[in-house]
Amino acid sequence: MTRALMIQGTGSDVGKSLLVAGLARLFARRGLKVRPFKPQNMSNNAAVTADGGEIGRAQALQARAAGVAPSVHMNPVLLKPQSEVGSQVIVQGRRVGAAKAREFQDWKPRLMEAVLDSYARLSAEADLMLVEGAGSASEINLRARDIANMGFAEAARVPVVLVGDIDRGGVIASLVGTQAVIAPGDAALVRGFIVNRFRGDPALFADGMAMIAERTGWDAIGLVPHFADAGRLPAEDILGLKAGFGGARSGSPVIAVPVMPRIANFDDLDPLKAEAGVEVRLIEPGQPLPAEAALVLLPGSKTTIDDLLFLRAQGWDIDIAAHVRRGGRVLGICGGYQMLGRTIGDPDGIEGAARTVPGLGLLAVDTVLTGNKSLVAVTGTAGGAAFSGYEMHLGMTTGADCARPFATLSDGRGDGAVSPDGRICGTYVHGLFANDGMRRAFLSALGAETSNLAYEAMVDDVLDRFADHLAAHLDIDRLWAIAGKAA
Repeated sequence: MTRALMIQGTGSDVGKSLLVAGLARLFARRGLKVRPFKPQNMSNNAAVTADGGEIGRAQALQARAAGVAPSVHMNPVLLKPQSEVGSQVIVQGRRVGAAKAREFQDWKPRLMEAVLDSYARLSAEADLMLVEGAGSASEINLRARDIANMGFAEAARVPVVLVGDIDRGGVIASLVGTQAVIAPGDAALVRGFIVNRFRGDPALFADGMAMIAERTGWDAIGLVPHFADAGRLPAEDILGLKAGFGGARSGSPVIAVPVMPRIANFDDLDPLKAEAGVEVRLIEPGQPLPAEAALVLLPGSKTTIDDLLFLRAQGWDIDIAAHVRRGGRVLGICGGYQMLGRTIGDPDGIEGAARTVPGLGLLAVDTVLTGNKSLVAVTGTAGGAAFSGYEMHLGMTTGADCARPFATLSDGRGDGAVSPDGRICGTYVHGLFANDGMRRAFLSALGAETSNLAYEAMVDDVLDRFADHLAAHLDIDRLWAIAGKAA
């Protein structure tokens, strides 16, 4: 029989994704076939699967922790925000359209069919399903058509463990309050609770754990101390990315990254921030790009034209032009690459209104957005260094500077473009800097002192140590028993 356990939270960013990854590694090391699953995710940080689909980056990390290849069925519904009120909707790895928040509520009944189909497919090959909820379990205003939290747990009969984050304060109220506001039937689905990110002497919160258990009737599964190296794992959202920065040596070359509203696939930055010989500096809106930057890096974007207009509104286009005049370098990845060209055209209104806008004009290329999305794993070489990565983009880019490609793919195609003086580069390939040789060659060209960091091995080491951390602080036997009882 396949066992199942759902990790829900009292709110967003309480550590659900990382807990599922750690538990996946822990149970996989015990010889179990573990599959991670998140019914619905909202993130512009996505990963490409082997079958040419896309899922949330967190589920790709969880799959890695479980020792299996990512599958579109691990995250059957992915929402990629395009505005404050609307998102692109990905179902079982494929884009099916866009919906505003209110419209999306009407989509949910038929999306639940896809969610349960994907869950059944993964369950058939697993000993243990580890399911991650989304946002808060107490959003009772959305409960009627919920597919992400209690609605899924009820439909699939999966028992729930609720996670609260003590680091943000009010954890007793958030856990007890969740039980108070959700329906009694939903409260009965919850079999235990975890308090996450504790700092200090655990004995000082023993009474707190007992009080939560007494007020809710749920089992106390454990008090998980803060795990400092969590920041070394790929971040699911930009908040996690910001929290993980720091530690560069004084005088290290600065890589300036302007933060735009729809920044996407920003895990491209994770391997760079792990290097002590370079300082990756996220530049918030309203702040100028630093004059001392060796490189301005424009990352991916979910809505390239809107983010380009936002960049201009901050005056960053002026800062980039000044940076180039001073002899600085610029790298654009995916949407950032498109911004570097002469024009970006959206004749079919894929990202919003049909329009063509001028780019930054730093590369002699032009981009036309099209409905066909490139979702493919790639390998190749760039600057003499081999790499593996993936493409995830809409649009075709052509122009004179494409005659000097940034990279040569294994199938012989050129990728990206380079300016005549070699200081402005653009590429469609994500994941470049996770390749140690590629990262070292690129940083050395900036004058950075590189280390012997083996990035992928470091990620696996952190996952192993986090699994050990959970084993020391959670009642794993109790979790296994809960997973064996259908809700």
